[in-house]
Amino acid sequence: MATTEAEHPQSVSVVICAHTVERWDSTMAAVRSCLDQSRRPDEVVLVIDHNKELFERATATLGDATVVENRGPKGLSGSRNTGIVTTSGSIVAFLDDDAVAAPDWIAQILLPFEDGSVAGVGGWVLPAWEDRCPEWFPETYYWVFGCSYAGLPDTNDSIRNPIGTNMALRRTVFALVGGFNSALGRIGKVPLGCEETELCVRYARRFPQERFVLRREAVVHHFVPASRLRWRYFWRRCWSEGLSKAAVASLHPHGSGFVSERGYLEHALPREVVTDLRSLPRHPVRVSIRSGLMFAGTVFAGAGLLKGRRALRAHPVDHATENLALFSDPPPGGSGRGEVNRDR
Repeated sequence: MATTEAEHPQSVSVVICAHTVERWDSTMAAVRSCLDQSRRPDEVVLVIDHNKELFERATATLGDATVVENRGPKGLSGSRNTGIVTTSGSIVAFLDDDAVAAPDWIAQILLPFEDGSVAGVGGWVLPAWEDRCPEWFPETYYWVFGCSYAGLPDTNDSIRNPIGTNMALRRTVFALVGGFNSALGRIGKVPLGCEETELCVRYARRFPQERFVLRREAVVHHFVPASRLRWRYFWRRCWSEGLSKAAVASLHPHGSGFVSERGYLEHALPREVVTDLRSLPRHPVRVSIRSGLMFAGTVFAGAGLLKGRRALRAHPVDHATENLALFSDPPPGGSGRGEVNRDR
């Protein structure tokens, strides 16, 4: 069982992963938002995913943050694992390179950890639209943008897993079950994911008495470019979500399964449909588009899930958990700050 803050003061490390110079301004804004917190993190680490130009530029620019290169496989999972072993905080928080944290983000996301049964916390992700908020886009599908969506539980309620854009986990989670599976997770612009889902399901199976919770007051603003409001991005993202969920289910066929997805389909989507139908006479075009997107998104996600299941029979995802020792780079004769095998 994890200790409470009163028994052992919490230290927090923030990990931000970046892979392209195209996001330079947003990456720097993400780092600055962490350094300007009301409760300043003990360290901020920017992990560069196999991009020498970006690494050299960030190293020359940042003085208050640590910049390291991804020591693992290319992709978000490998970068996050490198960040974990580079840091030393008892709590490891993760922020995307195109998101900006509210000034009290750290203070808010730490509060649930005062409960020793809380293994991880997910914050609230608001969209920062490049253009404007589209009234025709269903709020239940904001997950397409990596944002919090309609239908999520109340603050401090249990969740299966946080949204990777804004989450914090105890270091002992990684010490006990390993890191993020590098077979999952976004690589460059490929919109695959669910690496945080797989990790949380893996942990919950071993420690069912512990939980992950949602903290709505821990807010970050996630940039949503206008290009993500196109039909092509929408259906590809839904399709990829189905593929990713198939991979997670193949790794944990007897785990939490699709409990969250079932609740989403049975409650969140119908609730928004009913709400839209009430405004149909006043806004027929907007309601028609929203309803059409909800239906299409469900179909494409389901099709991706079926496609993924068939493909995984021939090419299964590696079941091995990520050994974080492979990502560490200890000094000669010592065990370096990347050590995570600590007592719980």
